[in-house]
Amino acid sequence: MFNSKTFSYCITFLFFLYPALTGAQNTELRFVGWKPEAPQVWDQAVTDFERQNPGIKIVREIGPHSSTQFHDLLTQKLKNRDTQLDVFFMDVIWPAEFASAGWALPLDRYFTATEQEKFLKAPVSANRYRGQIFGVPLFVDAGLLYYRKDLLEKYSLPPPRTWPELVEAAKTMLSGERDPNLVGFSGQFKQYEGLICDMMEYILGNGGALWDEKRLVSALDQPRAVEAVRFVRDRIIGEISHRGVLTYEEPESLALFAQGRAIFHRNWPYAWAVTNDPKNSRIAGKVGMMPLPSFPGGRGVAALGGWQLGVSRFSTKPDLAWRFVAFMTSKEIQKRIALSTGRAPTRLSLYDDPEISAKVPQLKALLETFKQAVPRPTTPVYVPLSNIMQRYFSSVLALPDTDLSKRAALAARDMNRVLDLLREAPTL
Repeated sequence: MFNSKTFSYCITFLFFLYPALTGAQNTELRFVGWKPEAPQVWDQAVTDFERQNPGIKIVREIGPHSSTQFHDLLTQKLKNRDTQLDVFFMDVIWPAEFASAGWALPLDRYFTATEQEKFLKAPVSANRYRGQIFGVPLFVDAGLLYYRKDLLEKYSLPPPRTWPELVEAAKTMLSGERDPNLVGFSGQFKQYEGLICDMMEYILGNGGALWDEKRLVSALDQPRAVEAVRFVRDRIIGEISHRGVLTYEEPESLALFAQGRAIFHRNWPYAWAVTNDPKNSRIAGKVGMMPLPSFPGGRGVAALGGWQLGVSRFSTKPDLAWRFVAFMTSKEIQKRIALSTGRAPTRLSLYDDPEISAKVPQLKALLETFKQAVPRPTTPVYVPLSNIMQRYFSSVLALPDTDLSKRAALAARDMNRVLDLLREAPTL
């Protein structure tokens, strides 16, 4: 006799059993990143990971490319203790903030001291907070100077060693070219995190500082810092650039240079591949690259940049999340990224890789620059400090007649109010 209840139980049992029998049940790992320069490389890497780890499905969420906007997206998820977030990109300035807030998982039991020694020291140190490690560096950045090699040769000018030499060389070439569409310099002067990198290079290169990390007081109002900002405003922007640079992030400033409309350009290592690709650049083969200039009597300073992979403390699958992080920061994947984008790897052994040396020959020459690149100060209150500095730099660069010393004093006062939090709450 047909028993409808028994039949119903059997159907229900088979419904739940089917995924296990067929392998259709996947464990999802959710990763938040931004759109990469070479999507096909990432797509293949994810495919390879899933093939090597049956039953794991990587679900990717693409966030804004702007560091500031990406930070807002990520912190909102972490503040909400989103358990669906497993792995995420981190800018080099975020580990201390994420660690102190309890958002990032300490990775010491995975990313051991022995493994850390295989990486460049500076980016590893940037991922350390209060003795623990919170991220694995994927690629490293350092500010570099790109220049029109053909124009310098045309005017018998050497690559500039100091910032004043750069300004004078640009003025000579601009005068000779008489091209209204040509500017002497393109950089990143929009109000966003990239502005901090650019201005830090000038200020530290002139012997100044953003703030005193021991005394926890701002240094923006000190003479060396004010002098450097004045040089950028009056000479670089005022004499050899146009007002449009005040709205430029990396893509806009790079586009101007790649179109042949700028003589000098400050950017990260990835710009080499873009400017030498005939499909994307009108100046392919005419580009030179070198460490950033210095101020007279000083040394050039390059800001440390780069991105890391971190694991959310709220992930319910930390071991699987780490497996994905380890795979994506492996020697093989970093090599693929370097070959396809020119991004500088964080694994030391890749700087002796013959394929990378042949395809991206400038990377090995820049190894010392990466080793000596200066990180932005590590602190859990970096973001509010950065916001104050961004507003200050943006306002004074846009206003040629403003009283720089007065504006610097106001910015320093606001920074000191934030830095007071560290003195009052030393456990931060």
